Amino acid sequence: MAFERITVDPERMGGLPCIRGLRVTVGAVIGQLAAGRSIGEVLADYPYLEHADVLAALAYAAAAVSERELPLAHSGI
Repeated sequence: MAFERITVDPERMGGLPCIRGLRVTVGAVIGQLAAGRSIGEVLADYPYLEHADVLAALAYAAAAVSERELPLAHSGI
């Protein structure tokens, strides 16, 4: 799957995935959504982003975690 709105440049933001080459990381967008902010609030914080950028960040994050095992705390079950 190609992510046209997501860029990775080792010279920008430490090589973290960014939105359209801007200095806004996928992690920053996802972090705001995870903190309970709405897409509208994220767009208000970053007026140069588009609704499709936020959806692309969500799709990228979903694809990234579906391909890896993440360490989880032991549940004791």
